[in-house]
Amino acid sequence: MPVDTTHQEMLVWVKNIADFSDNTYGERRIQKALNALDFPVGRRKTAQLMKEANVWVRYKKKYKVTTNSEHNKPVYENELGQNFDVQQPNQAWVQDITYIWTSEGWLYLAIVIDLYSRKVVGWSMGTRMKAQLVCDALTMAMWQRKPKAGLIVHSDQGVQYASHQYRRILRLHGFVGSMSKKGCCWDNAVAESFFGSLKQERVHWRNYQTRYAAQQDVMNYITMWYNSQRMHSYLGYQSPNEFERAARLLKKVA
Repeated sequence: MPVDTTHQEMLVWVKNIADFSDNTYGERRIQKALNALDFPVGRRKTAQLMKEANVWVRYKKKYKVTTNSEHNKPVYENELGQNFDVQQPNQAWVQDITYIWTSEGWLYLAIVIDLYSRKVVGWSMGTRMKAQLVCDALTMAMWQRKPKAGLIVHSDQGVQYASHQYRRILRLHGFVGSMSKKGCCWDNAVAESFFGSLKQERVHWRNYQTRYAAQQDVMNYITMWYNSQRMHSYLGYQSPNEFERAARLLKKVA
C-alpha cells in the first residue's frame, strides 16, 4: 500500500507547530497554521492529526485577582464601556497587575495593552505592588507609542491606578482615565485574557528560583512570543506585530 506523503508531511508539521508554540496551540490555531502552509484541513481533521502525532495542549489553571479597590481615593468613570473594538492605534489602552511566585518571593507585573492590535506596549516588574509599578509601565508605553491627548487609558479600580502619581501622568498628557465597575472583570477582559495566556502558557509551567529569572522569562514571553509570534484569534490569527505591519502597508497603498 503506497505511503500517503501528504499525510506524513502534515504530521511532521503538526509536531513542529506544537513544538514552536511550546504546546500552547490547540486545534483551532494549529488548523490555521496548517491552512497557512497550504494544507486545506478543517478542525476535525486537525484534531485527528494532533491525536495521531501525540500532540498535547497545556491546560488552564486558575489564578487569583490582585485588585485592591477598597480605598477612598477618587475613581474614573468607565469611559471605555467594554468597547474593545478599536480601529486605530493609540485610541484606547487597557492595564492591569498580576503576581508571579518565585523562590525569592512575589514578583509583580504591570502591563499596558493597545486594544487596536492587542499588543503589550508597556510593562514593569517589581517586588512591590505600588503606584510606581503602574506608572513605569505607562511611561514605557508612552515612550514606545507616542500617543496624543485624548487617549483612553482603562484600568480596574486598584489603589495604584487611583493614586495621585498615576492621575498626574494622565492629566499632564491629556489622557482620559477610565475604570471598570467594582467587581466586574468583564470591563477589563482583554488585560485579564492576556494574564490568563501568560499564566497558562508559561508561568504555571516554570519554577523560578529568582525574581530575575522570572523577569527575563516574562519579558521573553511578551517580546519574542506574544507580540511577535503568537496567533491571536481577534486579529484573524495574526500576531500583534504582524497585524500592525499589515495595517501600515495597507495604509501606504491606499
